[in-house]
Amino acid sequence: MQSDAIQLVKSRLNIADVVRRYVDLKPVSGRWMGVCPFHQETKPSMSVNEQEGFFYCFGCQASGDVIDFYQRINGLEFREALEQLAAEAGVDLGNVQPDPQADERRRKKRVYLDMHTWAAQHYQANLRRPAGRGACEYLQRRGMSGEIARDFGLGFSLESWHDLDQFLQSKGFSQDLGVESGLLSSNQKGSIYDRFRGRLIFPIQNLSGQVIAFGGRIITEGEPKYLNSSDSPIYKKGEHLYGLYQARKHMTRTRRALLTEGYVDVLSLHQFGYKDSCGVLGTALTPDQVRRLAGFCNRVDLVFDGDAPGRKAALRSAEMILQQGLKVKVVLLPEGEDVDSLLQAHGTDGFDACIDDAQDGLGFAMHTLRTEHSPKEIIAWAQSFIQKLQDASLKAYYLPRLAQGLGLSEAELRSGTGAPPRTGRTHRPRPALHVGREDKDDRYFLRFPIQYPDYVPNLQQQGFGTILNTDWGQRLWAKLVQHHGQDILPHLDDQEKRFWAQSRLELEQCDAFSGEELAGEWNHICDRIEAVRSKCRHRELMDALKLAQEKGDKQAVAECIKALNESLGRSDEQH
Repeated sequence: MQSDAIQLVKSRLNIADVVRRYVDLKPVSGRWMGVCPFHQETKPSMSVNEQEGFFYCFGCQASGDVIDFYQRINGLEFREALEQLAAEAGVDLGNVQPDPQADERRRKKRVYLDMHTWAAQHYQANLRRPAGRGACEYLQRRGMSGEIARDFGLGFSLESWHDLDQFLQSKGFSQDLGVESGLLSSNQKGSIYDRFRGRLIFPIQNLSGQVIAFGGRIITEGEPKYLNSSDSPIYKKGEHLYGLYQARKHMTRTRRALLTEGYVDVLSLHQFGYKDSCGVLGTALTPDQVRRLAGFCNRVDLVFDGDAPGRKAALRSAEMILQQGLKVKVVLLPEGEDVDSLLQAHGTDGFDACIDDAQDGLGFAMHTLRTEHSPKEIIAWAQSFIQKLQDASLKAYYLPRLAQGLGLSEAELRSGTGAPPRTGRTHRPRPALHVGREDKDDRYFLRFPIQYPDYVPNLQQQGFGTILNTDWGQRLWAKLVQHHGQDILPHLDDQEKRFWAQSRLELEQCDAFSGEELAGEWNHICDRIEAVRSKCRHRELMDALKLAQEKGDKQAVAECIKALNESLGRSDEQH
């Protein structure tokens, strides 16, 4: 995304004015405070810094700039949020950095979206016609109300090879466009025909409510039972979730997502009042889908069949969600039941009983591993799980719990998940034993360049990066250096935004360092940098001494001892 466009939009919009559309803000000590709309509460916990252009919630840690807020509150993707705010601010995104190919891609996507809108309307009309009676009877047998059918835009595709094809042509769309958009199919002989025939149609929407794909369930006998749109320029099935558009606002209130597998299961959950429900789209859960959910909630309840394939899918999904730092519960349904059948037979009481009996995701994963996997598989799973965690604090959280729950040695589990040494570091890697302390140290030191950005060039010259021990700390420091003097927020991930906002708010809430205190903090950081350098030099000299002794090189031994004594002498003088 062009940074010039982002800066221009942000310069023309006041974050407090945008937030005030959704939240009642009141002035508190030079900033604005309001009730956070992203989690359930009644007291003001969200701070809006009008001068610096960011918001931060002390309750759920939601944070970012005006684009982040608008994106989250409206359930939009970043590009969609930027485009809407740019239109409001009078910024022509196309003129910021012309790209003829990008313009053509955007034009084509608009055409494909228009085609899907027309297709959805056509399918909905079919459902109301006599030809759609069988589909309506199917919905009635499944207990689906007309309200749910309207809310989710259900439709019907006729048992015809060219019904949608002819309809789209009547609206001015060519067959080639129909194939490119994924609405029509083409065989090896070049014949073009409707992809969906004789099926109940489930429109799939993006977070803006635009129809981007369809799922279809056959009403008569035949295979496959379910057919989904193939990937297209406007749809990647591994990125979207069925029903998320309808569920997203409810998720921001409950802070939970009920995640299941089937289209009808999602509809049943919504009909019975579980409005924070959505479903995967005919494939295993993906990291992109989990990240999308994480924007709306902090807990995911997985609803799977209780058979072996269901438990296997639950284990894989729970692992993926835990690695994103979300809470997980695994709701396993009784044998032979799915969500719809359980709700139709036993109502909300029966389903709530399953939720009450649900296992914590980590506990479920460890129980499944202990009872169904070999020791070798357990160790491999645990090491892989820890290695995939990007957040050092999550590693510190999960390591002892996994070791205890799986009966593993914590030290061996740590050593088996150590990351390779970072380039440019001359000392030996520290044991993973201090993951938690190192994360805490990095947070302490990184607050200084965030709170006093004028010092970034001097810190870089001093070698500030040498005192950072975690990968996330190194990445954040690199961004602070690269974007020094610029708006840093668009370049940070969610974790980094939270920490950046926390650090800036600490500076707001506490008096800034006085001249002497600031100088003292600067000297403390410089001393720490020099201490790290001294340790590196000491290790290098000790290695050289050992090598000289092994070779019997007396002159080299004497030189190493002399250098070590001089190094120790300098260290004593500094302390």
